[in-house]
Amino acid sequence: MAHVLVTGGAGYIGSHACKALKAAGYIPVTYDNLSTGWQDAVKFGPFERGDLLDRGRLDEVLAKYQPIAVMHFAALSQVGESMAHPDLYWRNNAAGSLCLIEAAVAAGCLNIVFSSTCATYGDHDNVVLDESTPQKPINAYGASKRAIEDMLRDFGVAHGINAVIFRYFNVAGADPDAEVGEFHRPETHLVPVILDAIEGKRPALTIFGTDYDTPDGTCIRDYVHVCDLVDAHVLGLEWLLEGKGSRVFNLGTGHGFSVREVMNEAQRVTQREVPHSEGLRRAGDCTKLVSGSTRAEAELGWRPQRSTLSRMIADAWRWHQSGHYEA
Repeated sequence: MAHVLVTGGAGYIGSHACKALKAAGYIPVTYDNLSTGWQDAVKFGPFERGDLLDRGRLDEVLAKYQPIAVMHFAALSQVGESMAHPDLYWRNNAAGSLCLIEAAVAAGCLNIVFSSTCATYGDHDNVVLDESTPQKPINAYGASKRAIEDMLRDFGVAHGINAVIFRYFNVAGADPDAEVGEFHRPETHLVPVILDAIEGKRPALTIFGTDYDTPDGTCIRDYVHVCDLVDAHVLGLEWLLEGKGSRVFNLGTGHGFSVREVMNEAQRVTQREVPHSEGLRRAGDCTKLVSGSTRAEAELGWRPQRSTLSRMIADAWRWHQSGHYEA
């Protein structure tokens, strides 16, 4: 069984990817500094603690496992934080990824599946986004991810790296078996914040901005179930192993939900009220981000079968009631 190095494999999406990789017949090797991830989430293969900026440690791990590919999730990802502390994002995301890419080239591991983001597109109000949409990020998080995409392109030309880049939208839900799930400290993502408010783990949900140009005044996002998302990453890995070369794919459903719609559906699924208040807009937030791409379906054969709002919230609720990790 071949090894795949999964950076950020102790995090939300990375841990689900490790489960999907194991199910597909690979051995996922988690490489994580545990700054935002959890060792308890590493259940499907070996764990190697290390930082992206530690070139010596990366070289050691790559030599030990000789992976056939890198699946790169490790990144800071909070938009608001990136606006207040861009240095963290350029150092961790961009400089760290440069170190990783250099180490991969030196080890002869030239296949990389990269977790990018729709935040690289910026704010294209009321426009569905596909892979040809101009990239004009409006926050340091999106800018750092775009920079990594540029690195992968340039290293592809110079050193033969092949990269599948996934630009995806909001991720929600959890493993239906509740083996792994979404658990951040602090929590900033909408669905778990709503569930925290329902359970009294926080006083209330704050709706950041109610004056956007949308039907109910709140931001609209395209939500993808985390298990659908990681299935695409396995398909992207197989795309590379089949020698099909570098490619960019958007991962979205093509349908957006507003903050209020998500809140209302959570009330319906859980049969509980969501305590909430209204606040000001957050710096760097876009009005509407929705995918208009069919490339992943047409070329990868990817279909987001679990990404209904009710399924995502129900799976998240199941995990939320029983799942947690210990620091």
